[in-house]
Amino acid sequence: MARHISYGVIGCGMMGQEHLRNIALLPDTSIAAIFEPDVMMRDAARQLAPHAVFVDTVEALLAVPGLDCLLIASPNQFHVDQLRLVAATRPLPVLVEKPIAISDAGLHAVRQLAGDYPAPLWVAMEYRYMPPVARFIEQVAGVTGGITMLTIREHRYPFLTKVSAWNRFNSQSGGTFVEKCCHFFDLMRLILKSEPTRVMASAGQAVNHLDEVHGGRTPDIWDHGYVLVDFASGARAMLELCMFAEGGRYQEEISAVGAQGKIECLVPGPTRFWPVDRGPQPTAQVIMSPRPPHTGSALEIPVDPDLLAVGDHNGSTFYQHKRFVAAVRGEGPVEVTVDDGIAAVAIGMAAQRSAREGIAVIL
Repeated sequence: MARHISYGVIGCGMMGQEHLRNIALLPDTSIAAIFEPDVMMRDAARQLAPHAVFVDTVEALLAVPGLDCLLIASPNQFHVDQLRLVAATRPLPVLVEKPIAISDAGLHAVRQLAGDYPAPLWVAMEYRYMPPVARFIEQVAGVTGGITMLTIREHRYPFLTKVSAWNRFNSQSGGTFVEKCCHFFDLMRLILKSEPTRVMASAGQAVNHLDEVHGGRTPDIWDHGYVLVDFASGARAMLELCMFAEGGRYQEEISAVGAQGKIECLVPGPTRFWPVDRGPQPTAQVIMSPRPPHTGSALEIPVDPDLLAVGDHNGSTFYQHKRFVAAVRGEGPVEVTVDDGIAAVAIGMAAQRSAREGIAVIL
């Protein structure tokens, strides 16, 4: 019988609540304690984890006996200080939401902290675990014969409303290419099995949040852009992001092309945002298109409806926690390391700088 795993949770806003719903589906796990300072978010979390102890500080959470691991799902600007406190007080296994940090100083601090951390540290990069993306990654080398060009397109809805509008400002989120797009830069490194050498970007704020004021400030977060990334392998990758394109049929589209062929992955957005008047939501697909002779095929990759109902990430949050719990039990490796989290943020920060200054950034 598997060892029961008790979570302590730091932060139960929108993403934290998705984690709670998915942990509830895992056997032999429970939520033991929660720290969430916002009253509305705390009340919502209590509905999802009625047996958890609710505490008023991170220090109090770390003093709760019987915890086996921690989830950090607080706003981005708090991740580094909370990791420092955990490391100094009670270094339990941690699953920390992306981005792991939002500044050079933060990345340095996390790198130093992780060097002698005695337990698993796992960075939450959910997109790796979307079933269609995972299938794409399994097939990509065989279809392409080696990737020359990788393109990731996300056409989606605007940033959602978060507590105190923290995600509307670069100073708190790290900027769109860090907050939103570190997922995609992580995928680029994972798919290409190579490291970036140069980043070029163009981006701006054209449509979203222009008429909002929070605390006397107008949001400065970008809502669209392009990022080109050169890799040491010689491959080139591109991200195309638009956050006022929720009318599209698919939210994420990934394609890789090599000398032998092309493979694509099409992923619909969250079920709860799909307009019922458009009929059934499309099923994710992986399309394989080798060069002549043309023997291409398209595979539908359905996701368990129960998983689609408890999160916005195509079932990936559940599969991520399943693997994290295995690592906590000593039954599997840490699949998304601190180094992975740092590298994804570094590309995002380079893209922010490139678009802001109009330069190519060498890594």
